[in-house]
Parts: sequence; C-alpha cells; structure tokens
Amino acid sequence: MLENAVIPLCHSNDLRDGGLAVPFDVIYGGQTCRAFAIRFKGVVHAYLNRCSHVAMEMDFQPNRFFDTTGQFLICATHGALYRPDSGACAGGPCNGGLIPITLSEQGGVVHWHTDFNLKPFEFT
Repeated sequence: MLENAVIPLCHSNDLRDGGLAVPFDVIYGGQTCRAFAIRFKGVVHAYLNRCSHVAMEMDFQPNRFFDTTGQFLICATHGALYRPDSGACAGGPCNGGLIPITLSEQGGVVHWHTDFNLKPFEFT
C-alpha cells in the first residue's frame, strides 16, 4: 500500500455529532491498533483508540467515547478527558494527547488517510 492513500471508512450519515463512533483497525508503527472516527460540531475526526495515560482502549461501551456533556472524549478506565476536535488533553491523568488520524469527507463518504507510520489492517 502506498503512503498517503485515501481509504473509504463509512457513510457521512453514520457519524452524528456526539454520537457513536465508527471503529476501524489500523497498523500503527507496526502494531495492530483499534481506531475510531467521530463527528464533533459538524466536523469528522479520528484517533487511535489508545489513552495517552496508559495505552488502553478508551470506550466505556462499544463505540461510546463522549462524556455525558458531549463536549469531551473520556477514557472509561482512567477518566482522562480529551478535546474531540484536536485530541488534546482537557483534564485528568493524560500524558499528552490522542494520536490523530487524518479524515476527509466528500460525496457523502468519510475517508481516512494513511501515512508513513499508519497503514490499513489487512486480513491474511
């Protein structure tokens, strides 16, 4: 797979503001990782599903990342809060921010973009 490929992820209407995330698997730095895409204030964003405090998946229920206010992403294990639009730490036991994945949205489809250290997971 070439670097900087654009890969279809989901239909635009699968992501609603503050709603459920769309999960997907990636190879990040040579390791298989879970990632997720969300919509916040009309814009799509994606991150590795890995808390910066301790590298554990964050969702408290499958594909649920927003806190009760809908303004922050929360790690269910540690209570770390992250800004949905940047992945930056917003409170709690963070050791930096979330690792972002570039998304684009065109023609009703959300796409994610590969990078030098981010590749699609391929079943063998």
